[in-house]
Amino acid sequence: MAARLTTYLVVGIVAATLIAGLIVGAQRDDNEGPVDLIVNNAKVYTAAGERTAEAVAIRGNQILRVGSNREINRLRRPQTEVIDAKGAAVLPGFNDAHVHVIDGGLALGQIDLSGADTIDEVSARIRAWADANPDQPWIVGRGLNAALATAPQSARQWLDELAGGRPAYLGSADGTVAWVNSQALRSAGITRRGPKNGAIVRAPRTDEPTGALGEGALALLATALPPQTRDRRARALRAAIAEAHQNGITSVHDVGAGLGDFELYNELRRAGDLQLRVYAALAVDGAPSDAELSRLDAVWSKYPDDPFFKTGALAIRIDGPVVSRHAALLEPYADTTVSAEPLVASDDLNRMVRLIDARGWQVMSDASGDRAVHMAIDAYEHAVRSNPAPSRGRRHRVEGVELAGASDLARLRPVGVIASMQPALASPEGPRLDVWTKYLGEERALSAWPFHRIAAGRGRLAFGSDWPSGALSPLEGIHTAVTRTTPAGVPEGGWNPAERLTLESAIDAYTSGAAYASFDEQRKGSLEAGMLADLVVLSQDIFTAPRSRLASTEVAVTIFDGKVVYRRNAKSSD
Repeated sequence: MAARLTTYLVVGIVAATLIAGLIVGAQRDDNEGPVDLIVNNAKVYTAAGERTAEAVAIRGNQILRVGSNREINRLRRPQTEVIDAKGAAVLPGFNDAHVHVIDGGLALGQIDLSGADTIDEVSARIRAWADANPDQPWIVGRGLNAALATAPQSARQWLDELAGGRPAYLGSADGTVAWVNSQALRSAGITRRGPKNGAIVRAPRTDEPTGALGEGALALLATALPPQTRDRRARALRAAIAEAHQNGITSVHDVGAGLGDFELYNELRRAGDLQLRVYAALAVDGAPSDAELSRLDAVWSKYPDDPFFKTGALAIRIDGPVVSRHAALLEPYADTTVSAEPLVASDDLNRMVRLIDARGWQVMSDASGDRAVHMAIDAYEHAVRSNPAPSRGRRHRVEGVELAGASDLARLRPVGVIASMQPALASPEGPRLDVWTKYLGEERALSAWPFHRIAAGRGRLAFGSDWPSGALSPLEGIHTAVTRTTPAGVPEGGWNPAERLTLESAIDAYTSGAAYASFDEQRKGSLEAGMLADLVVLSQDIFTAPRSRLASTEVAVTIFDGKVVYRRNAKSSD
């Protein structure tokens, strides 16, 4: 009997030892085993309170470990791909929190007029594009500076000379103004006799259209412009994804996408080709009925939480930007006695937000002027008082926040509102700065784009581009937020330098802050073990380089879902 017990005891000990060995082996395999990809010799900024790491190890589509070169390099095996960052910064993949993805892809085939601050420069870009694209039926430009100090006396005649007989359409960066030529006017049926539309600028004595169109007349051109077929939009989506990779962007918040765009995203996802994480918001106009809300709920059910594509947000437009004089202000514009009216009344906005909030949706309110920002926060407070908190919590957003009163900025954190801002649009280029000062007066203009005050009040920031209205590059946006200058360093010392952000805060707004703004902070936005392997390797160490060089920094490598999707220079990245 004793011998038998001894045998059982020995067998038990051996079995326990074997099991323990298997457990330890499994743990070693999980934490220290071979990896698929290593990025080393880096200045790793995790966006999680850590900047001392030197390397990142990736297995599959997840980050396995972040640590020193010694810790990570010992995990290397013959099959491991290694990217030498050569001392440059490595960050979480950028997350553009306000972008129009497919429209941006379409715009890649158009004339890029962003940064063209004079008529001569606009003319030069049109001529260059027209010469290079003789077979295109239309000449279409995007990013026209609505704040140009001197517009042509007749946009129609000026464009007629440049277009060589082709219809021409130049849209402003903010989507509120367009210049067109005679052929485009005829295609849209706009003549001296009509249609009667106050947004069509006409010559005083003859009523001839000058070729300048305001926002209320742009729809007249929609049917005349080349059609946006489904196939064309699908190609534009792929082009936009490639452009995002080149800028180090691995996630986006597509604001105001249509249901047709949802289908395109979903097709790419099902095919395994959606190499971009997309949080898409549907636009709503007017207070939705119960039937409309039910239809929207069905869309959300069809596209629920997913690491590649999902919805859960509705976008409401309250006003437009300051530079086009469409921002709703608490006080009149400085050069006039009027103030642009919001696109929705306060009571109607409160009702819309209350109904949407009750269904658990996130609300994105497009609000640039201080009056619009005030209305948005009021509406969110009204929803908090009226409805129980949804199961996932509230993370309502104000998109824009170009101008806001101190008392409203102080309300952002208590109400739980995220300030979703587009810093590159605050770049103090000459014409934009002139218009801001003219429209707002010097004192109010100095309170514009309050990055620092929001961060100092512990408000949550999420940064985006508003592409194609603004430049897609997150590094340009970070440069503006950190220096308050143009990429050329003007003005010296920065425009209202009190509103500058620290570099870390600006990066966080483009990474962990944007992830929080889409309910995704549990899987992306920082470089930590278990997070999705979305990374960007830059061309230099931006933490030690002069801040003036931020805008000239390039993306060397973009890694999405554990795979390299972009290399600036393959030889220097291997």
